[in-house]
Amino acid sequence: MRIITGSARGTRLKSPVGEGTRPTADRTREALFSMLGARVYDARVLDLFAGTGALALEALSRGAESAVLVDHATYTVLQENVRRTKMEERAEIRRGDVYGQTAALSREGRRFDLIFADPPYACGDNTRVLAAVNEGALPDAGGLLVLEQGADEPLIERSGRLSLVRERRYGAARICFYAEEVRE
Repeated sequence: MRIITGSARGTRLKSPVGEGTRPTADRTREALFSMLGARVYDARVLDLFAGTGALALEALSRGAESAVLVDHATYTVLQENVRRTKMEERAEIRRGDVYGQTAALSREGRRFDLIFADPPYACGDNTRVLAAVNEGALPDAGGLLVLEQGADEPLIERSGRLSLVRERRYGAARICFYAEEVRE
């Protein structure tokens, strides 16, 4: 696992021991960032279920302004990967339950341009993730939530203010893009 491009290009990332974490494959990550394009530049990023931190660190490497990485089990791996990529100044690591941290970020008034969420496949968290992001009003105006789920898991077309705007399959993964519905 490595950073694909940008200031930390080629940096190898440490992975957690065991099978509790399923990092986004390099090919899938490359396709995702190709779709995001210039949207990443100067973005404030939130990475839920961060695991190795690959998504947030790739965004920082490509010019994102800042990133908050949240995970309950991989804190030391996240610290090491932030250090390896030299992103200490722009990355904030939060250890704890994703839903508790989402609520805390909301209380702090934090908003994000890009939110990545990669919960464990087939655990039923997709609906809960969408609800937490909605309730916290975490996406900034024009913000985007990128949810990775199993390719065989059902699509959620709408949740609160968020609507599915695009989805792509990559092997066993499906990447779903959600944006706030524009009301006229």
